[in-house]
Amino acid sequence: MKKLFNHLMVGLAFVGFSCGGSSTENQSSGTEGAALNPGQSAVVDNVSNPNIVQVAVGSADHSTLVAALKAADYVDALTNVGPFTVFAPTNTAFDALPAGTLDDLVKPENQRKLRDILEYHVLLGVYKPEDFVNGRNLGTADGRSVTIAVAEDGSVTINGAKIVGTVSASNGIIHVIDQVLLPK
Repeated sequence: MKKLFNHLMVGLAFVGFSCGGSSTENQSSGTEGAALNPGQSAVVDNVSNPNIVQVAVGSADHSTLVAALKAADYVDALTNVGPFTVFAPTNTAFDALPAGTLDDLVKPENQRKLRDILEYHVLLGVYKPEDFVNGRNLGTADGRSVTIAVAEDGSVTINGAKIVGTVSASNGIIHVIDQVLLPK
């Protein structure tokens, strides 16, 4: 037993030395370390059910949304566990914004404003179509709220943007909408 204990202690000492030694080749500066830890979005998993961002990346109708997520540095947030409900405007919805709006929003100096708009499209928790109740206000990730309207025909709008499709993801649900939601 004593011999087994000694072997374990030597093994642990070796692991501790090799993982936390003072060798400069194992250390990196702040900028190099950032490259080694790019975030959850860097995880490659082609087997599991795709997350919200992976679904958006795979949709030809959401390339503008994906570009906006990247410009706002919001990709990692939406690849996390969640669960999230995302109202995902189509490329056509972004095209309907006033001329120059999107070009202005993706500038580095407007990153926070763009992120606020994108967070306005996100709810914490999963809200399926059958969960939407006419007149209900739901809190968004940016601290504001959106209002649900359910028409007699069962169609649902969020602040006037119509849900035109719904897709499940591993970390939530995506409702494709026909307009960009702009906070007031």
